[in-house]
Amino acid sequence: MALETSAPSRQPSLGDYLKANIREYGLLVALVVIMIFFQVITDGVLFRPVNITNLVLQNSFIVIMALGMLLIIVAGHIDLSVGSIVAFIGAISAIMLVKWEIHFLIVVPACLILGGVLGAAQGYWVAYQKIPSFIVTLAGMLVFRGLTYLVLQNRPIGPFPPDFQLLSTGFVPDLLPLGDPATSLIKNYFALIVILALVGYLIYSGFRERSINQRHGTENEPFVFFLLQLIIISAVAIFLGFQLATYRGLPNVLVVMGVLIALYTFVTTRSTVGRRIYAMGGNEKAAKLSGINTERLTFYTFVNMGVLAALAGMIIAARLNSATPKAGVGFELDVIAACFIGGASASGGVGRIMGAVIGAFIMGVMNNGMSIMGLGIDYQQLVKGLVLLAAVFFDVYNKNKG
Repeated sequence: MALETSAPSRQPSLGDYLKANIREYGLLVALVVIMIFFQVITDGVLFRPVNITNLVLQNSFIVIMALGMLLIIVAGHIDLSVGSIVAFIGAISAIMLVKWEIHFLIVVPACLILGGVLGAAQGYWVAYQKIPSFIVTLAGMLVFRGLTYLVLQNRPIGPFPPDFQLLSTGFVPDLLPLGDPATSLIKNYFALIVILALVGYLIYSGFRERSINQRHGTENEPFVFFLLQLIIISAVAIFLGFQLATYRGLPNVLVVMGVLIALYTFVTTRSTVGRRIYAMGGNEKAAKLSGINTERLTFYTFVNMGVLAALAGMIIAARLNSATPKAGVGFELDVIAACFIGGASASGGVGRIMGAVIGAFIMGVMNNGMSIMGLGIDYQQLVKGLVLLAAVFFDVYNKNKG
């Protein structure tokens, strides 16, 4: 009797699949709808090349910190200190670059290590002393903000060397100059080719993964959803890439952000460490009984958050060309909101990297769109609060219903 080498993949019905994944698809649809709404309401200003570039620069640090915050939330904790770490690392980098005149190639890794140390200082109390993360990071928020005032002596420090500013304000040069930038619509062909190549890889990897799932009998999403998702993501990416190519190309910070998103997506979906973090967040006692060192894992999630907050702090300082005592105020709320809007669960164990990224851009597009419309900060905060409340309610409603 011949043995079966593969089983046909099970295909869920459209209704069941949509019901089970409504949050994921709803996020993508919500982002597209919000973008179209503000594009119309602002008379086309939102998608102008210079504004798209500003949108990336304004939200890159939120996206970068959301990657670390998602892991902490999935692990069942929270970090309220990231805004203060941003300010403190910005202050330290300013002292080293401006006052001590140390080369930026030394300052950048030194500040990343310092950020990891700050995260470790908090992670120790949470992981090994079992003090609630809310209390530890609330104390950290106050301590690091106070240290920022001490380091800067309550006054801004700048400007930074031009090389350091390229971290946030620089652009990838056109490595394929196919036309005259003065007369051609496309100012940076390299940026357009990179975006098209990434879209091509996305399509290839999507069909490849679907084929692998079919061969192994793993459940695939309905083809209509798979195809629709690919079309929407590819169309948006090509459009935004074309707009960037007609301006100055790919911002350096966008490249950094893209590499980090790819890395953390791999860690959370393909690595043992990622699976253990989700297991710990879902049921810490069960994870511990299965042999997972939950204390060490928790400790490392806070170290990781400190490093990403340090990177964000340097990006913000480079963009502003100055380190100020008030830098990073309220950033922790935007980062946490991005994760929850992106589908992370307040009880831990649930959340996706792309969800947090989409959540961050939903917040960013709303902020940018409302600013273009001339709405004051009062209305902006009101809308952001309502959107966050709606996202958390949707999560709780789905859980109770299930």
